[in-house]
Amino acid sequence: MSAVEVPSLYTAEVPYNRDARDPRAAAYETALKEILMRVSGSDLARNDAAVKELFPRPESFVMQFRPGANDTLWVSLDGQAIEQVLRNAGETVWGSDRPLTLVWLAVDWGQGEREIVSADDPDRTEGESRSIDRNRLLRTRVLDIAARRGLPLVFPLLDTTDLQMVTFADVWGGFDEMILNASERYDANSILIGRIRPSSGQSGRWTYYFSGTESSLNGTPEAVVGQVADLLASEFAIGGDVPLETVALAVSGIVSIDAYGDVHDVLDDIALIERFTVTEVAGDRVSYNVEVRGGADRLSRALRFSGLVETVPDDPMQTAAALEFFYED
Repeated sequence: MSAVEVPSLYTAEVPYNRDARDPRAAAYETALKEILMRVSGSDLARNDAAVKELFPRPESFVMQFRPGANDTLWVSLDGQAIEQVLRNAGETVWGSDRPLTLVWLAVDWGQGEREIVSADDPDRTEGESRSIDRNRLLRTRVLDIAARRGLPLVFPLLDTTDLQMVTFADVWGGFDEMILNASERYDANSILIGRIRPSSGQSGRWTYYFSGTESSLNGTPEAVVGQVADLLASEFAIGGDVPLETVALAVSGIVSIDAYGDVHDVLDDIALIERFTVTEVAGDRVSYNVEVRGGADRLSRALRFSGLVETVPDDPMQTAAALEFFYED
């Protein structure tokens, strides 16, 4: 499974209040906080004093702006400059390569109306249009908060293939193994399964799967998507004050120039890595020295996330001198 690049981390469309003392300055400040929420996390973005200390003049980071729809302002900020400020201050930075989250959301609307929210609205009769509207609004709410957090997120197609593998009862009843099997076709890095009953006023029941771990979450769809974004940020964001370490890495299965280039592209794209050098080439095995923030464990997780396969010594008592990975074309 590979990461999904989020190209619009440093753009935001925010309210433009013409009655404010300085409407444009207020919009720039709002845009900055929204962008900090995506790239550094909710703790910093909600700390007004810290934001003002780090970014006393938000307008100095504005690269472009233009009027948006319905009294909004579209703003593009200087991502490199913002990242530099954050790193210099020891704040965390989460890069643009992020896991794709697949959401299976079962909704009990009451009075026997139950369904799974899909990626698009299926063809329905006129009498079922209310259900289409409800699902569209719910899907839009989830996608909007995901976009605000810079979290790539999709819903299942619920086509014939999906419906042969998963039913509403499977999602609602917690038969997660069936759902995880059905999710494989989407090549998603993380899977969020929700069960909500909007009319009850109760918190939804959610299960989140990522990197071999399972977490139970509770809350509204917006709150849970925010929790998932925070969990992933804690996994992948790196603080500017984290020291560099040199880690030995060996990658086998490199049998062509294209494979060699692919591995280097993977290493170039991992935000933890400052630089890497080739130290040896022996057959299909290439060895590297990698300067990385967060140490060998964080590098190992990032490499697995990027699609390389970790290998272990044949002798379980043997301690590997280097991280060992395999490239699969």
